[in-house]
Amino acid sequence: MSLLHAKEFNKKLCTSSSLSALFDFLIKQNLGNITFSTSLGQEDQVLTHHIATQKLPIQIFTLDTGRLFQETYDVLDDTQRKYKKRIHVFAPNTKDVENLVVSKGPNSFYRSVENRKECCNIRKIEPLKRALKNQNVWITGLRKSQSENRSDLDFFSYDESFGILKFNPLLHWSLDDVTTYLDTYNVLQNKLHKKGYVSIGCAPCTRAIEPGEDIRAGRWWWEVSKKECGLHTIKS
Repeated sequence: MSLLHAKEFNKKLCTSSSLSALFDFLIKQNLGNITFSTSLGQEDQVLTHHIATQKLPIQIFTLDTGRLFQETYDVLDDTQRKYKKRIHVFAPNTKDVENLVVSKGPNSFYRSVENRKECCNIRKIEPLKRALKNQNVWITGLRKSQSENRSDLDFFSYDESFGILKFNPLLHWSLDDVTTYLDTYNVLQNKLHKKGYVSIGCAPCTRAIEPGEDIRAGRWWWEVSKKECGLHTIKS
């Protein structure tokens, strides 16, 4: 798969395509192994519900950084029980985490962007590389309106960093679209969403947002950056 494939597929899709139509298109392309990465957030719960209830031939995985909220673990457990579908868990290399904590302490990520990205790389990027190994398509819950860095997304894109075709079926959904779907189908949600947490990551790196704040403002709130960890740095 390549950028050319992504551009070819995007020409065949329109912004009004339903979730079912988008997944039907994806499956019919016979692209090989398809995997979906869930952070157990609202967008990802929409996709998990669709994949599980439609019994689509798609693997689901999540990254356990070792520093998630208990509420996130609760959603993971409850979601697997509800849909009777396994969500594969990928954790960071124990030795890498040990070396980081011993050399820089448990909270080094607060001291610089470089330190924060180092922590993200150990706890998220390296496990993600293992999760995507031997996969041909990576499904995400990314939406255009989530952040400025995601405004140029298409339904299909080629991620040069990981060498894989990405599929973003919620591309044109608003946050209201997401919450309406969750309420309509009674989809399990992280309890923190009702406490002002919109984008939920590791516990030390996530706070609730105030009314009017950008939805990514609660992530790495102590720094000025693009609010990305490296999982979804858009290049093409």
